[in-house]
Amino acid sequence: MAIGALHIAWAMGSTFPFRTRRALNDAVIGRQVAPGPTQCGAVALLLGTAAGAVARADRGRDPWSRTAAAGVAVVLAIRAAFGFAGRTSLLVPGSESPRFKRLDRCVFAPTCALLAAGAAGAAR
Repeated sequence: MAIGALHIAWAMGSTFPFRTRRALNDAVIGRQVAPGPTQCGAVALLLGTAAGAVARADRGRDPWSRTAAAGVAVVLAIRAAFGFAGRTSLLVPGSESPRFKRLDRCVFAPTCALLAAGAAGAAR
């Protein structure tokens, strides 16, 4: 949910936790052309939906929620694998800056891997 909230802040024009839009784009997107508010909002909505599905699966035995949580785990695991391999640009064309690639391997991919593990646990 926190990562979704951050995307909402970015959709509204915030550059948190960076000082400038240029620094945000370089670190988080890997290029200078930033997604617009609609795209940031869509990502926030997907992240919120994923968080809700995982939370619901963790609390009960609803097969649909467990299937959704498993899907979240798969998507996050794929994102982590591409990030660790330095190939995120295959999923998000243009994500090529050296700073992004470094942060992707050290921060974004490990975060996705941990979230994938949590979602997989909830799905079980």
